[in-house]
Amino acid sequence: MDVKLRAVRAPVVALVMMAGLVFAAFPALGQDSEDDPWRPTVENPAYAEGEGPLVLVDEAHGNYHTIDGNFQAFAELLRNDGLRVQGSDQPITADLLENADIFVIANAMSGGHDAEWHLPIPSAFSAEEIAVLDRWVSDGGALLLIADHMPFPGAAAELAEAFGVIFINGFARGPEPDTRTLTFDLSSGLLADHPLIRGRNDAEALDSVTSFTGQAFRTVAPVEVLMRMPDDWIVLLPSEAWEFEDDTPQVSARGLIQGAVLRHGSGRFAVFGEAAMFTAQSRVRDGETVRVGMNSPDAPNNRQFVLNVMRWLSGLIGD
Repeated sequence: MDVKLRAVRAPVVALVMMAGLVFAAFPALGQDSEDDPWRPTVENPAYAEGEGPLVLVDEAHGNYHTIDGNFQAFAELLRNDGLRVQGSDQPITADLLENADIFVIANAMSGGHDAEWHLPIPSAFSAEEIAVLDRWVSDGGALLLIADHMPFPGAAAELAEAFGVIFINGFARGPEPDTRTLTFDLSSGLLADHPLIRGRNDAEALDSVTSFTGQAFRTVAPVEVLMRMPDDWIVLLPSEAWEFEDDTPQVSARGLIQGAVLRHGSGRFAVFGEAAMFTAQSRVRDGETVRVGMNSPDAPNNRQFVLNVMRWLSGLIGD
């Protein structure tokens, strides 16, 4: 662990203890881990074992979520649904994507574990890679892009902009300082009535999903909103991750989004401003295990939500 990581660890731990949560970006700091005892199951797989679409998970851009790390449960869930899942440690090229059906990018960060977590945040992707992804999706590919709280939105901002999505490089927070978990439900209107939310049948239909901190974003392209931020939430904009002062800039979350999908040419694009909801992480604190993600008791529908997202990307949901 280098000097920079030691410098940011104290405020991170303080915030976690205050909030009573474990968040998505901590593997480099030793704060959380994939929850080994929890195993994702699929009662009615969409595909026969190993016969579904090929999902490539990006592991070439300093990603904090890989299929052998924080995305282990994500990968296992997809495989249990019949999808083929592979990690990719190569730059994004047309040749790489030629045989892929769905490409997944989660919490990319230029420099990875050695990155500086303060402004400015360089793009994790080259202009050439962004152009390749833009063309690939437009020609019929499917991209899942996830960027959690600062600094990850900054690292993926240029990529998101290619699809008309404007990431806000900050931390979403509720009206009280320790409000970090957010449940989006149909009854409040925070969760949209959308084919992805309804699933393919009543057994797959959702009435709520839960996220854990993250960012929020706006769009300049027509999107199908899934998760609308509450009007009374804010997004804090620190110059260094986890460093908050009384005068830290902030913007209202009114009108902002944390999850959406859109059609891009002939392809599909899904984008989310929170990563932990796609994982199954845990941390032992004071003798008790705190769980965050699909394994959390506060997020009983997240497992099905992840399945529905991938099924929408593969074309099984939505015409």
